Amino acid sequence: MNALQTKYGDQGLTVLGFPCNQFHYQEPGTEAEILNGVKYVRPGGGFVPNFQMFAKIDVNGPTEAPLYTYLKSYCLATTTTFTPSVLMYTPIKSSDVMWNWETFLVNKTGKVIARAPPALDPMAWEPKIQQELGLNPGGAAVGK
Repeated sequence: MNALQTKYGDQGLTVLGFPCNQFHYQEPGTEAEILNGVKYVRPGGGFVPNFQMFAKIDVNGPTEAPLYTYLKSYCLATTTTFTPSVLMYTPIKSSDVMWNWETFLVNKTGKVIARAPPALDPMAWEPKIQQELGLNPGGAAVGK
């Protein structure tokens, strides 16, 4: 996500992060503790987000944030298989976010373009991002 924000941030891309503790209690801490967690544990290796990280929210279940109700209503789920024993909410619905780092691409008018599973390399979003930003492959603005 950092690489995408760095490469396309000045052309209109904004990456937003929403920590969630509904997946095997992976984000139990405060916002400061969550930042330390991504720096040293997941993904680790000194990772520091260069995009805005919001307060922890619920992305599934009866207390899910309205933003995620909206996002999920426009894209099919990335899986139909869930492991209830590691999900910290009920009921489980087929449209639910499956795990932390599941991503959505939303255009500048708020239209949900696509959804991807957490295992997808963030750089795989590049062609869709270029298309939404009106860029030719490689990042050059169309018509320039």
